[in-house]
Amino acid sequence: MSENTATIPGPMASTLDARALFATLAGLCGSLVAIGLARFAYTPLIPPLIQAHWFTSSQAVTLGAANFAGYLAGALLGRPIANALSNRHALRLLMLIATAAFFACAYPLSVSWFFAWRFASGVSGGAIMVLVATTILPHIPPARRGFASGMIFLGLGLGIAASGTIIPRLLQLGLKDTWIGLGAFAAILTAVSWFGWPGSAPAAPAPAAGTQPVRRGNTALRVLYAQYAANALGLVPAMVLLVDYVARGLGRGAETGAGYWVLYGVAAIAGPVVCGNVADRIGFGAAYRIALLLQAIAVATLALSGNPILIGVATVALGIFTPGIVPLVLGRIQEMVPHDHLEQRAAWSRATTAFALFQALAGYGYSCLFTLSHNNYALIFLCGAAALALALSADILTGRKPQPVATP
Repeated sequence: MSENTATIPGPMASTLDARALFATLAGLCGSLVAIGLARFAYTPLIPPLIQAHWFTSSQAVTLGAANFAGYLAGALLGRPIANALSNRHALRLLMLIATAAFFACAYPLSVSWFFAWRFASGVSGGAIMVLVATTILPHIPPARRGFASGMIFLGLGLGIAASGTIIPRLLQLGLKDTWIGLGAFAAILTAVSWFGWPGSAPAAPAPAAGTQPVRRGNTALRVLYAQYAANALGLVPAMVLLVDYVARGLGRGAETGAGYWVLYGVAAIAGPVVCGNVADRIGFGAAYRIALLLQAIAVATLALSGNPILIGVATVALGIFTPGIVPLVLGRIQEMVPHDHLEQRAAWSRATTAFALFQALAGYGYSCLFTLSHNNYALIFLCGAAALALALSADILTGRKPQPVATP
């Protein structure tokens, strides 16, 4: 009996056993600690960091960028770390690093100290993003992988929601205690996930007679990498400017702007699960095309309308897809490379690296454009909508979901 059948009772099983559910929970803990909290919890902490004179405003922004730089490094280093330690041990180590970073940030010994730990938390997030799903999903029945991937990346949505709700309440205890509280929560989640990480991947089923998997260098995969990079260009404007746009651009005040961010966060909680379940029903390729279309419409709506109801609808849509695109792209890679876990991991690493790179470039590029255009919000949002429309057009032009290539 193969390791696959020991984990999943039959190749076509559609239910999750206790081991698969525990692994999925471990994945959720990993994405919540290393990405959801390590990245998104920092945003509401910037004003208190400045007000408490821990850092100047420019230093606080630079320290925020340290996490993005670390995330890119982690996306590149994830596979080498796993090759050296095994996936299970690598994920445990990365969770410990992310947890230690929260405690370390409670003590602002110097800018370089804080930068190093923010960078380390970013490395942990990028590496976990590369490894977490490709470690767990081979142990999940194919019919339930959309649901499982949605649950794994639910941590991103929870982190976004926490950034607008829980963090402000923790700050009432003080800035130092907030960092320690985040560290304690991360330590609990690390302990919960410790024995949930699966070991080696199960044996992959043999491909059908007369077929072979899509080769990694083919055009469809390259287009997908480019689409995912363009998706980053499309999402960053709302991630960075939504609150400021409502508060200052539309003149509705900071409190109203914060309300839209909470709405964005609540939608983000549902995003991975909703997208994963939709993909289970209609396929990941079709689901991602729909996601690109709806994102383009939502970002264009922010550019073209100041109607509070339309902005609310666009906010919900973007909140859903900010974390929701992750399981969609991962699932599409698995559709393209259905029988090779190692190649799936390599392709997902390249896709994550592309997203991380263009997310960082978008952050700096849009910031410069925003300044040069004298705070032209509509221009930034239109750039994002154009990037998403371009990604959708590329998908349509390259055809439908790729099928295994028939052998001569």
